[in-house]
Amino acid sequence: MQFMLAMLETPQQFDQRTGPDSATYWSGWQAYTAALVEAGVMVSGNGLEGPDTATTVRLRDGGNAVQDGPFADTRELLGGYYIIEVADLDEALKWAARSPCAAQGAVEVRPVLDRMP
Repeated sequence: MQFMLAMLETPQQFDQRTGPDSATYWSGWQAYTAALVEAGVMVSGNGLEGPDTATTVRLRDGGNAVQDGPFADTRELLGGYYIIEVADLDEALKWAARSPCAAQGAVEVRPVLDRMP
């Protein structure tokens, strides 16, 4: 089964990407990614640019409403995602708990649709 692990970081964690402790921040992610690859469960994944680069589109009252920035105010920022293939949700949750952002932020785990209905 495939699952998406959405990495939701705190603003403080997100700031570590370019701060004085960025080497420690990135080494944690490199080790996590290497563990996923070594276990043979990683399908794909990407880090994302900051929320200030996001653009949100909504259709409202017959027209496009385009908004710069993330779609909602939140205390956690979507920093990236992984697609993993594991036996079941329990295994996906174990991998989510190992993520560098799980201790301070959150990891949302969702099954990937096998096919569109």
